[in-house]
Amino acid sequence: MKKLLMRLALPAIFLYATALQAEEIYATFDVEAAQHADLAFTSSGTVDRVNVDVTSAVKKGDILAELNNDDLKAALDIAAVALKYAKRDYDRQVKVKKLVDESRFDMYAYKFENAKAKLAYQQALLDKTQLKAPFDGVIYEKSVEVGDVVSGAMIRTVMKIQSLKKRKLILEFDQKYWKKIKPGLTFKYRVDGDDAKYTGTIEKVYPYANEANRKIRAEVEAEGFTPGLFGDGYILLPDAK
Repeated sequence: MKKLLMRLALPAIFLYATALQAEEIYATFDVEAAQHADLAFTSSGTVDRVNVDVTSAVKKGDILAELNNDDLKAALDIAAVALKYAKRDYDRQVKVKKLVDESRFDMYAYKFENAKAKLAYQQALLDKTQLKAPFDGVIYEKSVEVGDVVSGAMIRTVMKIQSLKKRKLILEFDQKYWKKIKPGLTFKYRVDGDDAKYTGTIEKVYPYANEANRKIRAEVEAEGFTPGLFGDGYILLPDAK
C-alpha cells in the first residue's frame, strides 16, 4: 500500500518541483556605475593645474584640471569691458531713440550685440581649457599631471569619473525567457565575495538578444558595490512564493 502511495505521489512531487523551478529564472550579472564618463580636453595647451586625484569626490561643474589660459582670461576681461561700454552707449540711444535717425540707433544696437557675441566667444574659448565634472561623482582614474602637453587634434582620455554610490547590475539570462522577463520583477541575488543576500527590481530589459551567447540583458539599480564585481541570482516571476 505504501509503495502504491509513493508511486502516485512521485509524479505530483515532480510536477510541483518543476513548477517551483519555473517560477525563478537564473541570471548572472556584472556591477557597473550608474554613470561613468571618459574625460578629455578639446583644446590644445600645457596643463597648468590639476585639482583632483584618484578617489576625489567632485560636484557637477567643478574644475578638475586646467590648461594655461592667462591670455584667454585677459581676452575675456577685455571683451567684458567692451560689452560694458557698448551697453552704456546703447542704453543712452534707447532713451533718445525718437530724436536720432534710425541708422545711428542701429549702429549702436549692432555694437552692443556684437560685444555680447565676442564675450560669449571668449568665454567658450576659456571653457575649453577647463576640464569640468559632468556630474556629481568620484574620480577613479587619472593620467595627467601639471606640465603635460595635450592636443585638441588628438583627443585622449585624461580622467575617468563615475557616480559616487549609485550602481546598476547588468543581468544576463537565457533568451528563451524573453516573454516572461518584464520591468518591475524582483531579483534576489548575491555578489561574489559577499555572503549577504540582496533584493532589487528590474528597471529595464534590453530589446535584443546577444547572438554570441543567446543571452538577454536587463538592469537592476543598486548602491555601494564596487564596479567590476559580479554575482548571480534569480528573477522571481509574479506567482513565485
